[in-house]
Amino acid sequence: MPEMTSPALDLTELRRRRAEDPQSVAAAYSTRSRRPLVRGDGRLFIIAADHPARGALGVGERSDAMADRGQLLERLAIALNHPGVDGVLGTPDILDDLALLGLLDDKVLVGSMNRGGLRASTFEMDDRFTGFDVSSMSAAGIDFAKVLLRLNLEDPSTVRTMESTARAVSQAASARLPIMLEPFMSRWADGRIVNDLTPEAVVLSVAIAAGIGGSSAYTWMKLPVVPEMERVMAATTLPTLLLGGDGGDDQDETFSSWQEALALPGVRGLTVGRTLLYPPDDDVAGAVDTAARLVHQHL
Repeated sequence: MPEMTSPALDLTELRRRRAEDPQSVAAAYSTRSRRPLVRGDGRLFIIAADHPARGALGVGERSDAMADRGQLLERLAIALNHPGVDGVLGTPDILDDLALLGLLDDKVLVGSMNRGGLRASTFEMDDRFTGFDVSSMSAAGIDFAKVLLRLNLEDPSTVRTMESTARAVSQAASARLPIMLEPFMSRWADGRIVNDLTPEAVVLSVAIAAGIGGSSAYTWMKLPVVPEMERVMAATTLPTLLLGGDGGDDQDETFSSWQEALALPGVRGLTVGRTLLYPPDDDVAGAVDTAARLVHQHL
C-alpha cells in the first residue's frame, strides 16, 4: 500500500480566507494544475462528497456521520492524497474548501448540480437545480458535471426534474462539458423515496436517461451495481462509472461486486463516497487503496 497521510489542514486559515478574502476562491481554481479527463488506462476513480447538501448526512447506523465539516475534509484529504484517486465530486461549498486547501491539483473536479430534492422531504421528487450550473462550472474550470435523476412514474414532479436535466445536458454539450447522469426508477414507500435496484428497473432508467437533452455527445452514466449487471451495461453505449452508495458492513462483498462490474464493457471506473470515506473499520486509507487498485490495476 502506498503511504497515505492526510496533509495538515489549517481550518482557521480556511475560515479567515472565506471571511476576509472571498476572491481567493476564484484564484485557487485558476491557479490549480489541470489534467485531461481520462488518461493512461482510460479509467476514473472519483470520490463523491455531495451528500450533505441534499440533507443526507448519515452513513450506516451513524445518522450524523458527515455533519462535521472538518472531519469530512480530513477524510477527503486522505483520499485525494492517493495517486490512484483521479478526482472528487462535490457541491460548490465542498470544492471551494478543497480548492482553498490546495488539494485539487491534477484532479478531475465534478460539480454536483441538483440538490433540491432534500432527503425525507415532501418535495423530494422535485429535484431542483440548486448547486452548480454550466456557466459557473465553466468559469471555475470544473471538468465534469453530475445530475441525479430519480424517475417516479406516479409523481408529477418527475417531469420537471427531467425537463431541467434535459436543459442541463444540452447546455453542457454546448459548453463541451462532460456530464454524468445518475438515474433511478424510484417510488414513494411509507413516506420516503425508495430506489428500485432490480436489473429491469435499472435498465429502464438507463433507457430513459440516455435520451435526455439535445445531444448525448458529452453524456456519461453513473449507475448502481446490481445483479445481472451485464444486462444493464448491454443497455447503453455511453461511458459509465459505477456508484458505491452506502455499502453496508461487508466490505469484502462490496469490493467483490465492484471488481466483477468493472470488467464489463463500457464501465470506465468508480464514483464512490460514503463507503470509502466512512468505512465500518474507519480505515479510510485502506478502503481507498483497495478501491483504487480495483480501478487502476497497474497500481
